[in-house]
Amino acid sequence: MPVYQSRVSPASDSFQTNRAEMLASIEELRKLEARAEAASEKRRPTFEKRGQLTPRERLARLLDPGMPFLRMYSLANYMVADENPDKSIPGASMISGVGFVSGVRCVVWSDDSGIKAGAMTPMSLPAGLELQELALKQKLPFIHLVESAGADLTGYRVEGWAKGGAIFRNLARLSAAGIPVITVLHGPSTAGGAYMPGLSDYVIGVKKTGLAALAGAALVKAATGEEADDRELGGTEMHATTSGLVEYLAEDDAHGVEICRDVVGRLGWNRRAQAPKRKPFEAPKYAAEELAGAVPMDYKAAYDVREVIARIADGSSFDEFKPGFGPATVCSQLSITGFDCAVIGNNGPLDPQGSNKAAQFIQLCDQSDMPLIFLNNITGYMVGTEYEQAGMVKHGSKMIQAVANARMPKITLYIGASYGAGNYGMGGHGYEPDFLFAWPNSKSGVMGGEQASKTMVEVFTQGAKRRGMDVPKEMIEAEAKKIADHFSAQESALYTSGRCLDMGVIDPRDTRKVLAMAIETVLEARSRDLTPNSFGVARF
Repeated sequence: MPVYQSRVSPASDSFQTNRAEMLASIEELRKLEARAEAASEKRRPTFEKRGQLTPRERLARLLDPGMPFLRMYSLANYMVADENPDKSIPGASMISGVGFVSGVRCVVWSDDSGIKAGAMTPMSLPAGLELQELALKQKLPFIHLVESAGADLTGYRVEGWAKGGAIFRNLARLSAAGIPVITVLHGPSTAGGAYMPGLSDYVIGVKKTGLAALAGAALVKAATGEEADDRELGGTEMHATTSGLVEYLAEDDAHGVEICRDVVGRLGWNRRAQAPKRKPFEAPKYAAEELAGAVPMDYKAAYDVREVIARIADGSSFDEFKPGFGPATVCSQLSITGFDCAVIGNNGPLDPQGSNKAAQFIQLCDQSDMPLIFLNNITGYMVGTEYEQAGMVKHGSKMIQAVANARMPKITLYIGASYGAGNYGMGGHGYEPDFLFAWPNSKSGVMGGEQASKTMVEVFTQGAKRRGMDVPKEMIEAEAKKIADHFSAQESALYTSGRCLDMGVIDPRDTRKVLAMAIETVLEARSRDLTPNSFGVARF
């Protein structure tokens, strides 16, 4: 494969401007993530008084030292439960991602009980469901470190309760599919949450603090009049000796995590899959650090997506597919850390030729089961008389159909704009890619605020003219600003990630590492044999 010759000059003013703006956005991201950690850390004295580890300490002890951990949903619930950007705490009271436990790649969910006792937020359910679907699709053991006050009844919504049952449905499906579900009861898991351990294959209960019951003492008294004790109702000691819910009784948090690691280590999980074959490879010729300056923050500013590809591809080399046909759509074959893969990127809107090329390329990737990466910087499909007559709808539909039906692994990364139906054709959230991440500069939505404003003002003005109305300029300008602000407020990566429309916002300089982890995960899943059963968990 030819080595790409970069035209980016790190010494240029434009590069330095891009870099400064990108680093500022990364700093904002890190400050938001640190906000959740700081809020949780305030309860450290409470944890220490009870002889407990903090949620992050539990996670650190669970994961293999020195191995990668792909954090997910770190911004979930940002500006959802609390719309104030200065006070909203991201993370949805959970710390989650894909990491290694006793040498086994696992999906891990740790309740952040340092924040409102781990009570669920509006986005805890969507994030949790996505994690479970990830475990099912990628055939990964599912580990949940539990300590949660459950649903926040002060913010009760009936739809949350109705949809929340899917959490327990998914646990049953994971177990039945042959994927182990392991729960460590560090603290309470009551009401509906009691089904978390109830639907787990392995339950580890921590003495004195672990609790699982359909109703705590207060609810039991309210419902039946019985004066009951929480530990007798659902303490882990009772479950380990009387009810049979708990398989392993731990002395404390650290011991519970140690037992969990032992359980995972005894699964023999890695013998059921071949490690993906990795070719010898060279690092990119251009430093990952340059990704902070190679791409402008303004999605309307042109740049060559090949500059991004050159900084993630092994040896900065890749083969382009039909480079002279639909040239604004860049289709390339390459390798990342020794794994063959493909990329579709954008140097402009999707036109009929580019859509046609992309659809064929997607089908070829599907034919060879080659992982496909979508690098989204797309304002949409081309519009206008010329393009409509050239079959824009037809060719755009071909591309969307190809994305929707392709069976190979799909990984999506928003690196600029991701607007309109272009988002669909480029493997957006609705098309359920295996992994979906965003850069801090990215924006997504039906269209940009400026375009939405112009469109709606034009519709408004033409409608007024048909009715013979003379609309004052001031009214038009006010309406335009209102529309632009409404759309613009919802398009930032921080806003959309807060609503779990991606798996997380990443530092562009970590792109190659994140993609490598994702590719290795999907390839490992491809080779893994499961032993499903017809009933799932067997708690008799």
